[in-house]
Amino acid sequence: MFRLAIVGRPNVGKSTLFNRLTGARRAIVGDEPGITRDRLYGTAQWNSRRFEVIDTGGIIPDEKELILERVLQQTEIAVAEADLVLLLVDARDGLTPVDRALNSLLRTRSKEYFIVVNKVDVPSQEQYALEFHSLGTSPLFAISAEHRQGIAELVDAILPKVPETEPQQEQEEIPVAIIGRPNVGKSSLLNCLLGEERAIVTDVPGTTRDAVDSLLSYQGRIFRLVDTAGIRRKGKTRLMAEKLSVVMARKNMERAQIVLLVIDPQEGMTHLDATIAGYAHKTGKSIIIVVNKWDLISRQIPEADHGREKSRMEKAFRSQARFLDFAPVLFVSAKTGEHVSQILRRVQEAFQARQFRVPTAELNSFFENHLQPAFAAGGSSRKFPVKYAAQVSVAPPTFVFFMRGKARLHFSTVRFLINRLRDRFVFYATPIRIVQRTAAASSKVSANS
Repeated sequence: MFRLAIVGRPNVGKSTLFNRLTGARRAIVGDEPGITRDRLYGTAQWNSRRFEVIDTGGIIPDEKELILERVLQQTEIAVAEADLVLLLVDARDGLTPVDRALNSLLRTRSKEYFIVVNKVDVPSQEQYALEFHSLGTSPLFAISAEHRQGIAELVDAILPKVPETEPQQEQEEIPVAIIGRPNVGKSSLLNCLLGEERAIVTDVPGTTRDAVDSLLSYQGRIFRLVDTAGIRRKGKTRLMAEKLSVVMARKNMERAQIVLLVIDPQEGMTHLDATIAGYAHKTGKSIIIVVNKWDLISRQIPEADHGREKSRMEKAFRSQARFLDFAPVLFVSAKTGEHVSQILRRVQEAFQARQFRVPTAELNSFFENHLQPAFAAGGSSRKFPVKYAAQVSVAPPTFVFFMRGKARLHFSTVRFLINRLRDRFVFYATPIRIVQRTAAASSKVSANS
């Protein structure tokens, strides 16, 4: 697919233009410079032509500070991948030495590029764009990304360069969100899965702000991996960009079906880890607990004790988040690659389990032959309270229990029924939702597990 990269100094409006071209609010936009750090990919569709748009971090050539140096590396990769580059500059700031340096950098790459002068909000400001003609012979466009002015003219110049492609049937993707507290190794895990430096990785907590989508093909399936910003406790986010990143992390988590909850084994399952998992559980996501940095633990104890230590840690995790009893625990090291290959196999199992539907006849046969006798064996003299059941939806699997009377099932009975459903039907890593319909047609209650 044709690729278009947007580059420029910090805070010139790259993310705003990215959102305009792709028609989706994927990139975080704000007044603080340097909000975007990783490469961010999106698809634009104009006049039946599709092309990929790459948003990059604000770069300053020769910057040695760690994160900005990594941003420059990410931008260099984006420029190398692109068929066309938009050098975005700020009409209000005028032509700066950094703009000239970036212009020279693009020339040395022999890459076709347009100069796009942003923040020309009214016609009277068009004169401010004139001085940018001194950068050379590249086509120049004056726009206001915020107010959508000049975007159509810019796109009209881009589209003739985009080759026509035959419509292809899109392959189903498995959307996977990587979530967790800051600095637990989410970006390192993403890079390990992809086998490349896709997301910026540093020891600075909160490096990732935007959600970074990456497509990965594995065993004939396409995975959309979303690396989200580390979610902090309320009151711990000070900058506007950090507050927005937490909001966007939760929003992007909702786009996924499978969630990888990454935790640090040295700190264990914290209250914040459980809170983050609660966000995913509430929205019915399948959850796999990924204990990263296992190498830090495994090298401190004899190999013969590894299994015992994993069991101890898993028991401790579940005591902190009992609602995650259905979530499997994987111990991996993104640094060494140990056991990381298991993750995608487990994700496939979880995805299949989310789509599994139990035929009504089989479900009620299971109730009659297994659950009713088990209920009676528990010492209850009452008749089994569920007349019949049906699975009404998938992703997550949702069952309706039609009750004999007006009474609802006790919580412990609901748990018993859910556990028996899990034992009989493979709902790997996936919550099960139960809706009870009592004799009063309007009365119902839901339970998740």
